[in-house]
Amino acid sequence: MPQAVEIESALRIRIAVMRLSRLLRPTEAGLAADLSPTRVAVLLNVVRNAPVRLAQVAEDEGLNPTLLSRTVAWLAETGLLSRTADPEDRRSAWLEPTEAGLALARRIREERTEAMENALADLSPAARATIEAALPALEALAERLGR
Repeated sequence: MPQAVEIESALRIRIAVMRLSRLLRPTEAGLAADLSPTRVAVLLNVVRNAPVRLAQVAEDEGLNPTLLSRTVAWLAETGLLSRTADPEDRRSAWLEPTEAGLALARRIREERTEAMENALADLSPAARATIEAALPALEALAERLGR
């Protein structure tokens, strides 16, 4: 059974990670393109994993089929994704980013990275060093949670 210190640490880490995620989510590029958080998540997933099956994106993002279908349709209509039927299984579809989708995803990632760089620059050198030293453990934690 976890001890009170472990529970408190888990709570603080979870809150900090969720707050960082929420604060980094909106970007000028995403807002200008009328992307909701779900649309951004789907676009970035497809960019990261392309070509990727629609079912895999649903599983990765925890989206129900109806919401995912609407989201993918919107992203395809706006020219950010292409959707093609699987020639071996017509019920299945493959997703790939278009050039416009790749460019938008790159701008979103750059804006998020710049926001993080600016926030880190405001911290003391000791605080930055502590965060950098914790990165391997945080990456391992993310990997473990992703199993």
